[in-house]
Amino acid sequence: MRAAVYGTTGGPDAIEIAEIDKPEPGLIGIRIKVQAAALNFTDLAALSGYYPAPPEGSRYGLGWDVAGVVDGVGPGAPWEPGQPVIALSYGVPMGLYRAHAEYAVVPSYAIAPAPAGVDPIHAATIPLNGLTAAQAVELLGIRPGQTVLVTGAEGAVGGYAVQLAKRRGAVVIASGRSADSEFATKVAGADAYVSTAQAPVEAVRAVRPEGVDAVLDATTLGQSLMGAVKDGGTFVTARSDAVPRAERGIRVRLTQVAADAAMLTTLSDLAASGELALRVAATYPLEEAAKAYERLAAGGLRGRVVLTMD
Repeated sequence: MRAAVYGTTGGPDAIEIAEIDKPEPGLIGIRIKVQAAALNFTDLAALSGYYPAPPEGSRYGLGWDVAGVVDGVGPGAPWEPGQPVIALSYGVPMGLYRAHAEYAVVPSYAIAPAPAGVDPIHAATIPLNGLTAAQAVELLGIRPGQTVLVTGAEGAVGGYAVQLAKRRGAVVIASGRSADSEFATKVAGADAYVSTAQAPVEAVRAVRPEGVDAVLDATTLGQSLMGAVKDGGTFVTARSDAVPRAERGIRVRLTQVAADAAMLTTLSDLAASGELALRVAATYPLEEAAKAYERLAAGGLRGRVVLTMD
């Protein structure tokens, strides 16, 4: 099969499209014929050398998000060939067999039915960012009527988090570094939007003078936002490089995505019913994976970059 791989680090120009062995599903694995696979900044970091480079003479694959059709199953896997699915190609960003390939193998706890009526390109935007957002919202422990600040609301994780927090009955203040509130308020449903490009605490307290009950930080604002949280509140971050120091009884939590078939199924159902907005900014064929990552690195996107395998 064809796969996007890299043998050295340095950036998107390290990507090559290689012929590698098609993976076998094993005892409880599910092999998916990939139709679409979204790009993530985690892989961009891997290409840039944030994680250990492949050992000399070897290569690593790329990609976390899979949308496709079940192609083969192990004898202990509860799936049938031909079923449309989405999945998280879970694991550290190292290893050869990942999502940016014509076939991918995942365990049964990382797969869910594809959202009915949603094309694979849009469905591929759900797994990594959707699960990260959903698990972060779970950690918030919010009750209906409580106020939550979600940073990075224009982005993939933040955009999903706004929608999921609203479903919990929270009053959501969305924030971003621009003045563009269109998506956050009119699509995702945030109750207010503030720009945190300058003086983030002051911006939040201008609309919520008493502070917020919780913060879900999908950016790297970290410590600079603690002053916006009420005493005894909760601060959840999705970034290990931006965990703030606990103070005033505020609970600080770091979320690290985990494969969760039940939660992924719920996200798929929400997308199918139109209750979860999915955004695609650009698509590229697998052969242009390097070009796709260059576009991701350039920034300024409102939606995901997705590779197609046709």
